[in-house]
Amino acid sequence: MALGADADDAFFHEFGAAALELRQAFTRKVGFSWSRVRVLLWLRREGETRHSELRQRLGADGATVTRLVKQFESEGLLSRRPDPADNRYTLAALTEAGEAAADEVERTHRRFQQQLLAGIPERDCQAALRVLRRLRVNAAVEEMP
Repeated sequence: MALGADADDAFFHEFGAAALELRQAFTRKVGFSWSRVRVLLWLRREGETRHSELRQRLGADGATVTRLVKQFESEGLLSRRPDPADNRYTLAALTEAGEAAADEVERTHRRFQQQLLAGIPERDCQAALRVLRRLRVNAAVEEMP
């Protein structure tokens, strides 16, 4: 069911603007770029990881991943070493300081979500979830009518 051309445009304009503004607000809160947040949290969840895996998972080019990893390394947040299974590859892992930074990002994220959802009734959150899930299903369809 479509809303009509103007309403459809307004819906997607608000959706896109909200996504961008929320991401920007969160990165300001944590003091890391979105790419840095993603690397930090990926390594937190997955543990020691090859650069090539980070590149694939983050959808970033090799130079970007290498730059981010080197920045984190210079800040003491992660360490790198050759992959013992194949020394053509480099592994990256969080240090204790990196684990602490990831913990803080996750705590800040939980507080940020609570702040964003303040005053929104549960039924509205559930309705929004249904719409977002349906948008993802519809986007996955190979051929749009």
